[in-house]
Amino acid sequence: MATRSQVEKTVDSRLDAALAAGKARRDRGELARSAAYDARRRRLVIELVSGVAIAIPVASVQCLASAKPAAIRAVQVTGNGAGLRWQALDADLSVPDLVAGCFGSGLWMRSLARNAGRVTSEAKAAAARENGKKGGRPRKEREGGEALRRPVP
Repeated sequence: MATRSQVEKTVDSRLDAALAAGKARRDRGELARSAAYDARRRRLVIELVSGVAIAIPVASVQCLASAKPAAIRAVQVTGNGAGLRWQALDADLSVPDLVAGCFGSGLWMRSLARNAGRVTSEAKAAAARENGKKGGRPRKEREGGEALRRPVP
């Protein structure tokens, strides 16, 4: 069982890490200064502490897609700018996650990479023909020179 001083050290180190992460988010400008609903355009407008403003269509946010305008208008900035809250909808969103979704989520980046891999060029076609003459793409090898084998399902 951990002693009281070990627990205190662990808690202190985790608290320090959380405070450092919060400061890093603030320094990167990922936190909201304000949020408002633009009913005419049906967009949630978030102004970040960096001065950047992003407008997100409410139809693309699952918890807001079918909500009434009055409920969406009641958005509150919470957690020193880290979150958005809609009390009537019992919904919360993370501002850093929304920012990541707008400026390059993992899914978006994978989509870009997949499409870039589809680009054809004469050089790429020539390399594929050359590899085909040699029996295809060479097998990956371990450090000892042993070929990697895929497990049989």
